[in-house]
Amino acid sequence: MKKCLMLQGTGSDVGKSVLATAFCRIFRREGHRVLPFKSQNMALNSYVTPDGGEIGRAQGVQAEACGVDATVDMNPILIKPSGERHSQIILRGKPHSHMDAFDFRGEFHRHAWEIVTQSYRRLEQEADLIVIEGAGSPVEVNLKEREIVNMRVARWLEAPVILVADIDRGGVFAQLVGTMELLEPEERELVAGFLINKFRGDPSLMDSGIRWLEERTGKPVLGLIPWLPDLGIEAEDSVALQHRTRREEGEGEILRIAVIRHPRIANFTDVDALEREPDVHLDYVDGTDSLGSADVIILPDSKNVMEDWLHWERRGLPAALRHRMEQGARVVGICGGYQMMGQSIASTCRRHRGLDLFPVTTTYSSEKRAARVKGVVTAVEGLPDRLAGLPVEGYGIHRGVTRPISGSRNRPFLRVGAGESLRDEGQITPDGRHWGTDLHGIFDNDQFRREWLNDIRREKGWPPVEGAIPYRKLREAALDRLADHVQTHTDMDRLYRVLGWTDGPR
Repeated sequence: MKKCLMLQGTGSDVGKSVLATAFCRIFRREGHRVLPFKSQNMALNSYVTPDGGEIGRAQGVQAEACGVDATVDMNPILIKPSGERHSQIILRGKPHSHMDAFDFRGEFHRHAWEIVTQSYRRLEQEADLIVIEGAGSPVEVNLKEREIVNMRVARWLEAPVILVADIDRGGVFAQLVGTMELLEPEERELVAGFLINKFRGDPSLMDSGIRWLEERTGKPVLGLIPWLPDLGIEAEDSVALQHRTRREEGEGEILRIAVIRHPRIANFTDVDALEREPDVHLDYVDGTDSLGSADVIILPDSKNVMEDWLHWERRGLPAALRHRMEQGARVVGICGGYQMMGQSIASTCRRHRGLDLFPVTTTYSSEKRAARVKGVVTAVEGLPDRLAGLPVEGYGIHRGVTRPISGSRNRPFLRVGAGESLRDEGQITPDGRHWGTDLHGIFDNDQFRREWLNDIRREKGWPPVEGAIPYRKLREAALDRLADHVQTHTDMDRLYRVLGWTDGPR
């Protein structure tokens, strides 16, 4: 039996992460100890492991699909772009350095490969099967010499590779045949078959094309996976926001929430739980003209807070936010968004004025902290009794240090930690309507999310919605729905043979 299965793609955003997640859940349900692995990931949507390490969001979700806690070995190298040419390099969950692409692909890649192989060997000792995800395309000819995430991994492990293509964007036969043509002969031998993803329409229309493809390449099409709307699975890349289907607003008592889409938006999954609420219509907006009549405006996290805030200053967002607040809109900030709401944000060489909603200032340093966090909502004047004292949990991951200005009236939003590490966190305005926090995942807390939304409903004269949606149960159900869908439309008997399971699943 093979101990690994690798999914590579004909390009980015073809569905590798989602399909890898599906197979993690499929094989877990068949009784196997399954673990995910991606040697190198480039993403701004990260995940914090229980021990405080930072990995790509996709591997965190895949670990959930496997029913295990995520570890840094599942994604030993995370690259977080901070500009057009520079990125922060996270090695085994901890910040290592800032580099440009040239430096990373120079001498450093040798060290990176050692980290990759060591992490995989540790996972291998714990798993029956490892589902490996590649990145982008395996035939970027200008990058192949020093790549450490696609065919180099497959060759090292002699891993069977499923090549994934996206038919929704068109040109699926060219994607697959072109990729096969550009692979080296020994790499083609590792390709066990194809998965054609995101199909819409009558599957019989593909019969002749699939026969041609199999004859042309000598490889089987293992599945034609229909488009699955409303996945309910967290996305890793902000490119997913470009394809997100806008939910119909509906009629009646609907709360409108606008999320500011920063140029360098990060951890945008912080608001995913809000999209599941039946009385919420959520939109990502790119400018002041799109704020409309939003009841709430959320400033999410950013990988480069200062540059994104300057971007919005040039486009008049601070004035637009103040105008909408005067008209009754609430403003909420998470991590980088919270820092934008303070009096100022500063680095070692420059300082810029923020929204000045809270008497705090943020200073950036080279030190970065990531940790799981638990706490409670503070009982402050202006905050409804139903919210005060509610438990919340999430994770913190930030480089800036936000402190109250000396002599100011400090109104912390949360009290987090325990024992000697107990501390105030975040800020809230005296009327209890606007708040900010460094706590990612705060809206994943069901009771907090529902009571906060109900507070807005009461202000509008609407009755509260009773009962909180169990978001984590919805996530589990979404993973099972995805696994059912992929399993139904994949030739599992063929796949079992690829893995050496001649008698089917074990």
